[in-house]
Amino acid sequence: MTQKKLLLGTAQWGWTVSRNEAFRILDAWLAAGHRAVDAATNYPINKNSADFRAAEKILLEYIRAHGLHDLDITMKIGSLDNTRSPETNLAPSFVRMIAEEYARLFGKNLRVLMLHWDNRDEIAAIRSTLEALANVQTELGLQPGISGVKYPEAYIQANKDLNLHFDIQLKHNVLHSDLLRYAGFSEATNRRFAYGINAGGLKLEGPYPSGSTFLARGGDPEKAATILEKIRAELPRWHTAFVRPPVRTMNHIGLISAGLHPQINGLVLGVASAAQLRETLDFWRNLDTFDYSDVFASIKKLTG
Repeated sequence: MTQKKLLLGTAQWGWTVSRNEAFRILDAWLAAGHRAVDAATNYPINKNSADFRAAEKILLEYIRAHGLHDLDITMKIGSLDNTRSPETNLAPSFVRMIAEEYARLFGKNLRVLMLHWDNRDEIAAIRSTLEALANVQTELGLQPGISGVKYPEAYIQANKDLNLHFDIQLKHNVLHSDLLRYAGFSEATNRRFAYGINAGGLKLEGPYPSGSTFLARGGDPEKAATILEKIRAELPRWHTAFVRPPVRTMNHIGLISAGLHPQINGLVLGVASAAQLRETLDFWRNLDTFDYSDVFASIKKLTG
């Protein structure tokens, strides 16, 4: 799976992941040879307005402290707050302004500018935004991207003669996958990156601590009970079918489900600690060494 790109997620930084733990995660990420980091203006989305842009500030502090110039940062823009509000600003003038601001803040570390949470279906308005994004690509050398857009088909229409090639972030896990929603984008010219691969911190076995990511993000264990029961029933077969490291966590299942999927080009890893990151990277390396194709096929069958 080494051909698939890994990005370090920052959605919980300044919320369930403290500044100091985020620094430890970055230390481990760089030590493992990785450089790609995923960020957004509205991270963390914890409904505390005082924490708006807190995650990017933690990242920026680390970059400045270490004098880094070789990161590969994806920055998602558009959201006006971190309260999970649908309100966004993706007007052309704002896209240009925020692109210039992030280029100034992150310098050569900024590689991708991604439109985030666009609820519009007006093709003309979307096209104006994409024209601004095309100018940003030409002038600042930033790769265009989209994430969480409500009407992907409107983007396809608006992009017809602009011919932008997008990095596309989409949710993909055992509870939900948006792959079909973005099926109209050519796989040859647009890269797909899966986020939320462990369903927001879902566990194979409870209980959930009060400060867990899953509960903090509004997860409901009862809604996932049926699929978890099916997965637990499959575990003995997965563990005895081949001689290989066992599948022990939802994180492992997410890595297999997204990492082995032929339509997914990369993964966003939303780890909560440096220890979890190291364990995640250890299992990721297993996918290069051992055959988990039967597990992938079984997960795909279970989740439809």
